[in-house]
Amino acid sequence: MAGFTMDTRISKSDEVDSRPVNNLLRRLSQADYALLAPHITFDKAAANELLYNPGDDVQVVHFPCGPSLATFLVPNEDGRDVETILVGREGAVGGIVSEGYLPAYTRICVKFGGPFARIHVAKLEAAKQRSVSLRHVFARYADCMLAQIFQSTACNAIHSIEQRTAKWILAAMERTGDESSVPLTHEQLATLLGVGRSYASRVLQSFKAEGVLDTRRGSILVRNRDGLRLRACLCNEAVKMHFEEVLRGVYPTEEASRSTAQG
Repeated sequence: MAGFTMDTRISKSDEVDSRPVNNLLRRLSQADYALLAPHITFDKAAANELLYNPGDDVQVVHFPCGPSLATFLVPNEDGRDVETILVGREGAVGGIVSEGYLPAYTRICVKFGGPFARIHVAKLEAAKQRSVSLRHVFARYADCMLAQIFQSTACNAIHSIEQRTAKWILAAMERTGDESSVPLTHEQLATLLGVGRSYASRVLQSFKAEGVLDTRRGSILVRNRDGLRLRACLCNEAVKMHFEEVLRGVYPTEEASRSTAQG
């Protein structure tokens, strides 16, 4: 009996490992994932690829895999886009809880290019109709995403540019699995922070002077991760705690990042 139990456990682990490197998809039970698997497609997306514009019909759900990142941007009357949240392998974007074909409210773009798994909203909805547990997982993820948005709103209102800079860099590192750098330009960081490029550059220069990070063309190199954490607000930690309460194991951890960064 002990041998049978061990074989079953190994088989289940192998089955999960064969899925896309997306924690939300890996969180699903074998039966629930089997409902989606025949309809999932895979491809690679380039950085800055547009997934949705405001008003577009939401027809496809996009699951970032491995180091890929998507971002929600809210366009403003002055022509600037303000970035709200990053979504990596802990989640998905587009048609998460709706029945699809509803207009997108924000612009959704690929932040860091890489592999994506995709499924048509109609196929996801049909699978949800067949499984209560599948509906619950996606509803719980929607709750976590809403928590991210709430936390981001509060963060923008009360925390300094320096704290938010450190927070965004750490958030990007957690999701991409890179322990020392993120492919983030000064312009991209300015968009994340909702400030001008020159302001973002001054913040980075102050961090460089303190020995916390360095920059190279198209990337930010982290020299002192503990020092970066000391300068960050606790908004990332609050979001992580909520993920753990609602969808344990879905939010990326440093340990998981080491094993999936190449996925």
